[in-house]
Amino acid sequence: MRTTLNIDDQLLNSAKHRALEENISLVRVIESALRESLSKPRVKRGTIRLITTSGSGVKPGVGLDNGRTLLDIMDDQS
Repeated sequence: MRTTLNIDDQLLNSAKHRALEENISLVRVIESALRESLSKPRVKRGTIRLITTSGSGVKPGVGLDNGRTLLDIMDDQS
């Protein structure tokens, strides 16, 4: 299957060098690396318990999953 990927320049250069060293195609290098990465079991992350202090909690409209928004809110309060 043909697809388009945006790959970091340094990473792509390393992959090209590996292909030349091993006398194989760049596609084979990338496929091999992807297969190896996907064959490893995923590491499950445990639940993180946050210790909080007293207060009214998160203000309406504040999403804790968006770091950029949180930084904007904190900058506005300074």
